[in-house]
Amino acid sequence: MPVLFDSEPSGCIKIGLINNMSDEALKATERQFVSLLDSASDNTPIHLSLYTLPGVPRNGFTASHISSRYSNIEDLWDSDLDGLIVTGREPMAANLSDEPYWDSFTRVLGWAQENCQATVLSCLAAHAAILHMDGIRRVKRNDKVFGIYECARVSDHPLTAGMASQFRLPHSRWNGVPEEQLTACGYKVLTRSTDAGVDTFIKQQKRLLVFFQGHPEYDSDTLLREYRRDVGRYIKGEAARYPLMPESYFDEATAGELTAFQEKAVSRRSEELLPELTAILGNKKIENTWQASAAGVYRNWLGHICAQKETVLVSQRLRVMADSEEMVGAPFLPTLAFGDVG
Repeated sequence: MPVLFDSEPSGCIKIGLINNMSDEALKATERQFVSLLDSASDNTPIHLSLYTLPGVPRNGFTASHISSRYSNIEDLWDSDLDGLIVTGREPMAANLSDEPYWDSFTRVLGWAQENCQATVLSCLAAHAAILHMDGIRRVKRNDKVFGIYECARVSDHPLTAGMASQFRLPHSRWNGVPEEQLTACGYKVLTRSTDAGVDTFIKQQKRLLVFFQGHPEYDSDTLLREYRRDVGRYIKGEAARYPLMPESYFDEATAGELTAFQEKAVSRRSEELLPELTAILGNKKIENTWQASAAGVYRNWLGHICAQKETVLVSQRLRVMADSEEMVGAPFLPTLAFGDVG
């Protein structure tokens, strides 16, 4: 059954997506999560509600799209979501706590811990959450973690049940978090990459928090589009350093063409070169080697939500039964009408 936006059939899982991505990536991110949840649902209906945080700058076209499909964040507080997904975005401030949406984000984090069975925090949202909760600051790397990385399952947990011991996953970030600080503050690392560092980690408080430094939701061509954007920024003089090619992503022939193009662009920056870049990348087909793993971890996440919902329902039924038994076993006390003499 496809992900639903309007109707809420009985037995559906109600998920909220707070999509904070840039104007260029907002619709693609929306589509990626819809596709991922659809493939992970095992025919359980999912109702998806869309939100975005205030303070994120938008152009007119994107603002119009948001106004027609997204709910105001103030509507979140009275919702009855089962699960929540919060995306990141490119930072606008040197310190995450100075981001214009920081106050709204921290309020969302507190609300989710009281109201959702489980919450996913992706990339920058993961970094912001651990900074707010435990003061763990991310560390900028010399080179961007960019490409498809081999990850290993390092801890047993229902979230990674059924997954291969080794799998591939996209990463795209400049920053990482020290694993020793995570473990010292009660986080559990589930998957790790030799080259990319910590991949997925969790923290079980009142409710389950799931943190992804990677991007299971990415389409096969997402890294291609990011690379093309970053090369364009360099050529236009918006970036001082030519971007790294994504690791383990392009075939050998394409990588060779892109290396030759890089040499040309570094020697002579000119926007006249952009059509040549488009010609190299235009029709490239990238194999999605992470889709099964991505669907698996989200299937387990949805399963956790369903199990927690059932636990709550059973607890409520037992309470009702206990209250009924107390009423049946209570001594009969006659009600005196007005005028009766006690």
